[in-house]
Amino acid sequence: MKTAEDILKIKDASIVSVDPDVTVQEALQTMVDHNIGSVFVKEGGVYVGIYTERDLLQDTIKEGFDPKAVKVRECMTSKLLFAQHEAPLYKLQDLILGKRIRHLLIMKDGKALGVLSAGDVMKAQMNEMSKELESVSWDYYENWCWKGRKKK
Repeated sequence: MKTAEDILKIKDASIVSVDPDVTVQEALQTMVDHNIGSVFVKEGGVYVGIYTERDLLQDTIKEGFDPKAVKVRECMTSKLLFAQHEAPLYKLQDLILGKRIRHLLIMKDGKALGVLSAGDVMKAQMNEMSKELESVSWDYYENWCWKGRKKK
């Protein structure tokens, strides 16, 4: 069974981050520049939050919200969820589906290895399922044919 670290090895595992004192507009520009749906917030070498497309949706309906003036620290999600590098694929799915999140920080020995998106986990699961199906022998079914009863 693939682990979080296995999945990270076959994708770009870099973590795009911003300082908590950048404006929301600057964080959004970083997201657009990297074609991603979230940006982690890092302060003093420690990940302290995440700002996502969902956060933006909620922020835009707030009275007086100005992305050019509001700092990311004021509206980021500060409760970060993470998984350990050895977490199996099913554990990652459970976290993403159960907690209804789209981005998961992967940790090893107290350090962030990378980030996995819900799409990364789904793709890994689909690849695993494809491998399982390819290993099945369908000979019995391919050579099987219906031989009806002969009428007397």
